[in-house]
Amino acid sequence: MTTYDFPRDLHAAQMRLHQLRAEQYALGRALPWSVEPADGWTAPKTVQGGEPRSLPASPGYTEAQAAEIARLRGEVLALAVTVTTHPYWGTCSEGLVDLRTALKHFHGPACEYDEAA
Repeated sequence: MTTYDFPRDLHAAQMRLHQLRAEQYALGRALPWSVEPADGWTAPKTVQGGEPRSLPASPGYTEAQAAEIARLRGEVLALAVTVTTHPYWGTCSEGLVDLRTALKHFHGPACEYDEAA
């Protein structure tokens, strides 16, 4: 089994990024389908598209909903930058793609990281 020595702050940032993305997804599922008010519509059955699909009219997002979406996007972006530009990646001589992928799926304990090392 491969072990990883990810720094605590990097690991914490990645875990928070997972949480924020889950919040963002859940909020997106709960919001109206259109940001702006829009009429409902029905698409007819097609050979390629299968069964007809319809959506009800959308009231659009409220100011509070739009602000929450913007806040989450900003936090996700900031954490993504934190994770991808962390000094730890500069200490890795090879296998960077595998390490970055492993971090996304890593749920073990993080280690102490000495940036000077």
